[in-house]
Amino acid sequence: MPNQDRTTRPRAQLLLPLLLGLWLLLSGSPVLAMEYQAIIEQLFPKATRIEPKQQDYPVYPVYQLNELLGYAYESTDLSDLPGFAGKPIKLMIGLDTSGRFQGVKVLDHHEPVFLHGLGQQPLFDFVDQYQGQSLTDPIVIGEGNREDGGPVYIDGVTKATVSVVIVNDTVLATALQVARNRLEGFAQAPAARPKTDLFEPLSVEELIQRGYLQHWRLDRAEVEQGLGQSLDNYDAIDLEHDLNLTPEQQQRIEQDPGLAIFSELWVAYLNAPIIGRNLLGEQSYRQLIQSLKKDEQVFAVLSRGPFGHVKENFKPGTVPGRLSLQQQGLAIELRDLNALEDSSDPGAFVEGIPEFDQAHLFRIKGHAGFNPGAESQLVLNVDLARNHLISDQGSFSYSHQLPNELFEQVEVEVPAAPLPLWMQIWKDRTTTIAILLLGLGLLSWVFVRQRRYSHQSRFMHYFRWSYLWFTLLFIGFYAQGQLSVVNIYTLLLALWDGFDIKLFLLDPVIFILWSHTFISLFLWGRGLFCGWLCPFGALQEMVAWVAAKLKIKQWKIPEPLHRRLILIKYPLLAGLVATAFGSLTLAEQLAEVEPFKTSITLVFVRHWPFVLYAVLLLAVGLVVHKFYCRYLCPLGAGLAVLGRLRLFNWLDRIEQCGSPCQLCKRRCGINAIHQDGRIDYDECIQCLECVVILNDSKQCVASLQQAKKQRRRNQSLAVEITSGPVSEPQPGIKPVVG
Repeated sequence: MPNQDRTTRPRAQLLLPLLLGLWLLLSGSPVLAMEYQAIIEQLFPKATRIEPKQQDYPVYPVYQLNELLGYAYESTDLSDLPGFAGKPIKLMIGLDTSGRFQGVKVLDHHEPVFLHGLGQQPLFDFVDQYQGQSLTDPIVIGEGNREDGGPVYIDGVTKATVSVVIVNDTVLATALQVARNRLEGFAQAPAARPKTDLFEPLSVEELIQRGYLQHWRLDRAEVEQGLGQSLDNYDAIDLEHDLNLTPEQQQRIEQDPGLAIFSELWVAYLNAPIIGRNLLGEQSYRQLIQSLKKDEQVFAVLSRGPFGHVKENFKPGTVPGRLSLQQQGLAIELRDLNALEDSSDPGAFVEGIPEFDQAHLFRIKGHAGFNPGAESQLVLNVDLARNHLISDQGSFSYSHQLPNELFEQVEVEVPAAPLPLWMQIWKDRTTTIAILLLGLGLLSWVFVRQRRYSHQSRFMHYFRWSYLWFTLLFIGFYAQGQLSVVNIYTLLLALWDGFDIKLFLLDPVIFILWSHTFISLFLWGRGLFCGWLCPFGALQEMVAWVAAKLKIKQWKIPEPLHRRLILIKYPLLAGLVATAFGSLTLAEQLAEVEPFKTSITLVFVRHWPFVLYAVLLLAVGLVVHKFYCRYLCPLGAGLAVLGRLRLFNWLDRIEQCGSPCQLCKRRCGINAIHQDGRIDYDECIQCLECVVILNDSKQCVASLQQAKKQRRRNQSLAVEITSGPVSEPQPGIKPVVG
């Protein structure tokens, strides 16, 4: 009995915590996972206590003893924005009580370019850039030198533009939600909107007197005090800038140089009809308001003086580096509307507008939560270089507050949804999209009119090789338009889980190529894509051209073996698709059977095993024409299956094809022509070489035979004409025999 007690007590001691843990789990009590606790401790190194996720709002409060350090939260609790692979990118984000990022950690993602392409480190390096950045500063992906108080530029990741844009949008949007819900000083004030029925004709002078058109003058003395340097030390500042000052103003400046104007700004909130209509005129105001999306707001900013509100090389339609807007501690993005044809033309405004050197209309998006009836701060960021090595920065702010009479108070509404991310991406890639659409349109036109153009063998030769270079360099390397089998099972999974087209719109190039390819499958089969639009296929064509120039002997695959080998790609496709429904991550790893990512997406800049595999496939292509396309490509297999639904057989055949003529079969590098002349559309890449041969009287056997017969007839006719007609003896007359 004593031994039995000693045996059961330890078991009871172990059983009690297990039962307690099970009870907590089943009862739904919040328990902080050890994995998350370790990650949050990395974000907040001083943390001594991390509370479980709150029931009323999904954040983890983090304390040092009893002092609140900030909040950590999972991005997927506040945003379901899908990544490029169709699944949200799950992040753990730390935000301190001042609105500064403590860091961002990646919890889970399915982005193929990082999982099986560039590797994870570029993604980790990208999110590390948020540490120490403030939510009060605009954070922009791109290159640029930050001016004090201006946008913060963080580096993107080459070859992963879509993924990092999604990450940035997720980080900023969720952090803004947490700040407004949990942090002091970030809560939104009662919303206000301009009174649409408040209007009376006012002159510019009356607008100024009522405080509707606000004036901010930044003098030399204030700037020198902020910079700690005399403006005489900066060669870039033209202190003799002509401002058309009155004699009295000029005299005051001569007596006190510190009163000299450094920058003079005029600011107007145009959404209020009493301001916008009186400054722009009725027609221009109406056009402006009609061009705005829901809840968007517009400020007009005019400036003159040695230092304007934008740089001389400012790019229209972008965010100004010198000028920023803040409200309740949060940065409000100002973006140029590019609505003024000439930023220095006073004709854009009514008569009497103050003199200015620069004028821009800046838009505030609806989801920014800007309250025009509350106080805001306009910030001018000054960055002046003393020499090539040293520059000085300073920020100067102006408190902007419009009279309450202009607005009516409204209940705070949920901020309008921002412009969908896919629309932002399409807008940013307008030029690329336009070039791609033109290229696809040209190719489609040639295919529709192939019977006409195939008579011009020289044209078809140059057109094909020119288009292959376009496909490799522009579609492949530049636009990153290499389709993949990954796209196939991403589509199938989306159809299985609930189709959402916005997922596929995130990459406009891939979306357009897939749409065009899908339509072409029902017209021409797989050949249009595989023979003309696949960048890796184009690369293999060029490898084959090199082999021909070097006179490398080709391996002739026996016909029976070839017919068996072409079937390999179909079980590869079936295996990948089946795996995707079980494990998307494993399917993405197995998709490395495609060398596309290594050769086209990453341009061979990758770990050596992947590079070796891609190079070996290309090397085999030196002796077996397009070896990978013919025998291993699962994407080609998928397209061939759908291509069987094509409506037409565009490639003409004649009776002599296959018997006796075998020229097209011998010339077909892909071996897609049967011995009897029939074309195997499942394998054909529609290079159109056989059509050119068929319409070339110097190559087609039928034409050559017909020409030979015609020559024989012509020769016989010539003999008859030369010898003349044979005379027949007349009745009663004997022929004379000499």
